[in-house]
Amino acid sequence: MNSLPPLEHYIWLSALLFCIGVAGVLIKRNGIILIMCIELMLNSINLLLVAFSSYFQDSAGQLFVFFIMVVAAAEVAVGLSILVMLYRNSKSIDISLFNKLKN
Repeated sequence: MNSLPPLEHYIWLSALLFCIGVAGVLIKRNGIILIMCIELMLNSINLLLVAFSSYFQDSAGQLFVFFIMVVAAAEVAVGLSILVMLYRNSKSIDISLFNKLKN
């Protein structure tokens, strides 16, 4: 007896998480929240890959999840270092102040 939820529930949850991440990227100006929203979008893709991988009994999707996790970790490291540089120069993490980094 299979007690897992149907695939459609995973698809809807992943779509909801991705839409929340896109809305956060488009609306918020805080750099840390922006990075968190990008991570939310990447994790919604991971959820979808694992759900399809489990549904079709293929481990290729789970292998892609590890690559996405590596990309997400690198994105956070680079993004946080840029935010630290922005904070040191302007004492704010508002991403609209990125034009001050040109000097």
